[in-house]
Formats: sequence, structure tokens, C-alpha cells
Amino acid sequence: MSKAKKNKNKMQAVETSGAKLKTKAYEKELAKLHVELVKLQEWVKAKGLKVCVVFEGRDGAGKGGTIKAITERVSPRTFRVIALPAPSDREKTQMYAQRYLPYFPAAGEVVIFDRSWYNRAGVERVMGFCTEEQAKGFLEVVPFFEKLMVASGIILLKYWLEVSPEEQTRRLKGRIDDGRKIWKLSPMDLKSYSHWDDYTKARDEMFAATDTAWAPWYVAKSEDKKRVRLNIIGHLLSKVPYKELPQEKVNLPERKKLNKYTSPDYPFKFIPEQF
Repeated sequence: MSKAKKNKNKMQAVETSGAKLKTKAYEKELAKLHVELVKLQEWVKAKGLKVCVVFEGRDGAGKGGTIKAITERVSPRTFRVIALPAPSDREKTQMYAQRYLPYFPAAGEVVIFDRSWYNRAGVERVMGFCTEEQAKGFLEVVPFFEKLMVASGIILLKYWLEVSPEEQTRRLKGRIDDGRKIWKLSPMDLKSYSHWDDYTKARDEMFAATDTAWAPWYVAKSEDKKRVRLNIIGHLLSKVPYKELPQEKVNLPERKKLNKYTSPDYPFKFIPEQF
């Protein structure tokens, strides 16, 4: 059985279980997937592949945690995460997709967009940062834009994380009193919260216009954060063709004899040992 098929079967097995995934089981499966991501990384570098992964979804859907799970054991030189701020005054005068182009992958790179050019189909459209005419024009053009990407050799994967209104509310409330997460709750998140149906309509029109044969949308159920991370990593591995490259056995070289050098009595500024 191929690695891609094994990963697909594993993903399906994880999806079919209704119970919350236990932390120990999650960490065990994640460690296995991390090993495969490293193999994919080495293959991408060796073969000069260009991979672009787009993550979209509502606030609180779990995009950031999923991206972190993908990237925590691979090289940031190969896996680059792009999360652009609101456009500057200068960028607002440019062709819409122009500010995204410099971040597209070159050979040997995997670029992950934490939100992407699809901002125009989502938050910009719903919150009135672009006109309805601009939003519709974007939806007409973007399939051809992505066809050019794919024709240039880019492997393009687009993920939408789907979360229920109840779970979104629970997660956003959880950020309010958590000093580790309060930065995730922006003023725009608060304004967007009351526009659930508007975002649903925008999502549906986005899918109808841009779910193409060459750049399809993949939807991941995001009620369980641990489960969605495993499912997406498994799916990603199944969609990027890779093989394990042969590795020479690594042995530490013999270290030179110690204590031939004596350090001066330097007043090092050690940090306080509070723990």
C-alpha cells in the first residue's frame, strides 16, 4: 500500500470516530505525521516542487492551530507561513492580487497562507471594504489566476475549516479571559461575529465560483481541533506526491579531547533561575 493511501485511510479512520480525541492518541498520531512531513520536506527540496497551501475559514475555526501543527517540526526555510496584515494605502492602489505574488513558492518551497487573496470574497465583501462589483469581479477572475498558478507548476491546495456557530462562540469567549489568546480577538473579529449568515452566503458564492477542477476547495470539519489537524495533515500528505529519500546513517564524529582550553574568569550575566 502506498504512503498516500495509508495516510488517506488513517485520515478516514480518524474522521469516523465521533468521540473527542484523547491527547495521548493525538500526540502519537501527530508524531507519525510529523515524520512524514519531514520526508515530504526533503522530497520537495530535492525535486524542486512548489507547494502553496491556502487556509480559509471563519474566526475561531482553527486555522492558526492547524498551521502550527503542520510547521512545528519542519524547517521554516522550506515551510513559510504568510499572514499578511491589512493592505497599506499604497497596496490599496495596486492590482488586487499584486501583494500576494511575491510570497508565492519558488522551487523547493512550501508556502502556507493564513488567509489569502480570498479575503476579497470574505471579510472585505461582508464588512464593506470592497464594493459588490469588486467582489464579483474577483470571483470571476480568480479561477483563471489559479489556473496560471497550477500551469506554472505550483501544487495548490485550498482548505476551508468549517465550524458551527456554537463552537465558534465557545472559542471566541475562551479568548476573552485567556492572556495567551486575547491577541487573537481583534476588533474586526468582534464586528464580524454578528454577521454569521452574511459570511455563510459569501462562502457559498465563493465555492460556487472558485471550486474548480484544477484548484478545488477541500472542507474540513473543525469541531474537534485535534481531529481536524490530523485530518488535514493526512490529506495534505496524500495530495503532494513524495517518496522517502535514502538517508545515510548518521554517527556523531569523535570529539577532540576536552579540557585542553581553560576559559578566562569572565563575569557571565546568567539569567535568574526562577524555575
